[in-house]
Amino acid sequence: MTDHLAAEPTAGRRVLLLAHTGRAESCAVAKACAEALAGRGVAVRLLPGEAADLIGDGPVPAGHEVWSPEDAGPGGPGAGCELAVVIGGDGTILRAAEVTRDSGIPLLGVNLGHVGFLAEAEQDDLAVTIDAVVDRSYDIEDRLTLEVLVLLDGEVLTRTFAVNEASVEKAERQRMVEVLVEVDGRPLSRWGCDGVVLATPTGSTAYNFSAGGPVVWPQVEAMLMVPISAHALFARPLVVDPRSVMSVEVQDRPDGAGVLWCDGRRTVDLVPGARVEVRRGERPLRLVRLHQAPFSDRLVAKFRLPVAGWRGAPGPGEG
Repeated sequence: MTDHLAAEPTAGRRVLLLAHTGRAESCAVAKACAEALAGRGVAVRLLPGEAADLIGDGPVPAGHEVWSPEDAGPGGPGAGCELAVVIGGDGTILRAAEVTRDSGIPLLGVNLGHVGFLAEAEQDDLAVTIDAVVDRSYDIEDRLTLEVLVLLDGEVLTRTFAVNEASVEKAERQRMVEVLVEVDGRPLSRWGCDGVVLATPTGSTAYNFSAGGPVVWPQVEAMLMVPISAHALFARPLVVDPRSVMSVEVQDRPDGAGVLWCDGRRTVDLVPGARVEVRRGERPLRLVRLHQAPFSDRLVAKFRLPVAGWRGAPGPGEG
């Protein structure tokens, strides 16, 4: 991307706009959102790569600005922003959680993906969503996150985080990985398996769900441990105290290498003897909420669950 002339940001208010610009539909929605917000007095900050896709190489439009890594202060791209509007699916929101982690600003997701459990609005709700941002008519919900450490012989090799889950998995398709799992420093069991998912309530509808773990309401304070295809008699999903520390140790065998995945986005190779420790993160994920619908309604809508014949009271918007 060529250098832009900096446009004067709208005084006072600013939001960060993040989008999956690899999709034409997402670009179109992001452009419409940026123009609408800028037109109503809220400056829009873009990341350099996304700005190249959304506004090209010409002058930066009024009410827009392009974040410059060279001028970055504490907080990164989200510094000085009220919130981040995220155009895309859950994967884009997970990327936004990485981008805004240092600033801690809340995320407002506009779903263009398939399920979009983390998103609050759909594409058809864009006008209402913009009104809510401009009027500040929204609530902020804090979600539990995970702090993830990789250790070897007691030395911390990697420190990272996860919003949905951290999963320890086999490194090679044709082999299992043998692990010893612990909770609060006490051993529970040893398995040969395809992996172990360590999840948050927010992530209970993601990989945890596919692996056979329970769906946990996001307000519940807990963490989850779910074995994947374990060759063992006792290999059931566990729900543990949020103050606990869950650990997975890759057993020291010649073919015992594994890999750590965090939110399906970041990986760390695990040599035999490596240990992964997961505990509650100090920084929650902050999500913007426009509606107060029960989580049950979100489950029904996102998973298209069959509820025909229910004779209870109608929910919001139902006849």
